Amino acid sequence: MPIATPEVYNEMLDRAKAGKFAYPAINVTSSQTLHAALRGFAEAESDGIIQISTGGAEFLGGQHSKDMVTGAVALAEFAHIVAKKYDITVALHTDHCPKDKLDGYVRPLLAVSEERVARGENPLFQSHMWDGSAETLADNLSIAQELLERARAAKIILEVEITPTGGEEDGVSHEINDSLYTTVDDAIRTVEALGLGEKGRYLLAASFGNVHGVYKPGNVVLRPDLLKELNEGVAAKYGKASPFDFVFHGGSGSSEEEIAIALDNGVVKMNIDTDTQYAFTRPVADHMFKNYDGVLKVDGEVGSKKTYDPRTWGKLAEASMAARVTEACANLRSTGTKIK
Repeated sequence: MPIATPEVYNEMLDRAKAGKFAYPAINVTSSQTLHAALRGFAEAESDGIIQISTGGAEFLGGQHSKDMVTGAVALAEFAHIVAKKYDITVALHTDHCPKDKLDGYVRPLLAVSEERVARGENPLFQSHMWDGSAETLADNLSIAQELLERARAAKIILEVEITPTGGEEDGVSHEINDSLYTTVDDAIRTVEALGLGEKGRYLLAASFGNVHGVYKPGNVVLRPDLLKELNEGVAAKYGKASPFDFVFHGGSGSSEEEIAIALDNGVVKMNIDTDTQYAFTRPVADHMFKNYDGVLKVDGEVGSKKTYDPRTWGKLAEASMAARVTEACANLRSTGTKIK
């Protein structure tokens, strides 16, 4: 059962929360980066989450049509087959989807899973993300209610981002300023709209100074302790301890101390994209520089087929990215926690 069933995915998240660890959520854009993520999880003996953003899905759909749904479905189906060779369990997730792409991405994918569940099968993806951070909180939560109802019926978990994460990802950008901090009032309004699980399970991407992409230390002030305040504020009103399953966005470049505090305060999923992109590309650049006259037909020569064969440098890229995934498992305390 390499791809988690809905029941197993819920168990994974419960185990992470109880054990104060989180699953690395690795963005993939190809069959090769998928294998790199699976390999990294397997070598760490950790379960994990594989995710596809709208931009990743468009890339997977091919540059001829750039169809996001086709790309996401194709890689998910591929994952269901190849993941059987890895002795770990992974969940499939779709990453950031803003309002203008819902009809071209998340809603059609929900329909795919609705049809599967109606046939007695499991959903194709185990969770989807609605990124309403560019909308007013009222509009954000209104759309989240509609999506959560459909997700629950399809045995899918919804991830919501209720306030902005700084930086830019797949065309959604926010300034780095004081608005990057979710308030207790924001959290309470979220519960008023989405409930505490009775309307369907959801993951909460709260903002505590997170920024997508690359940033130097000192440019951003992360406050992972804020997650504790959000949990306690809602618990005081509703009487449910640790009500939220938090997601850590913009985790690349975070210190081990910041990650540890976030884990202690309820983070069960941390997105990792920038660091794994670099890990994949770095050995390719190294190979090209070191084998310049082999990968190019310089001065009328023929080059070296063994050098420019994509399998040669592709294996290096896969190994490097897998190692970064294994490192992420160690940072997030998920090493050695696989279910089976």
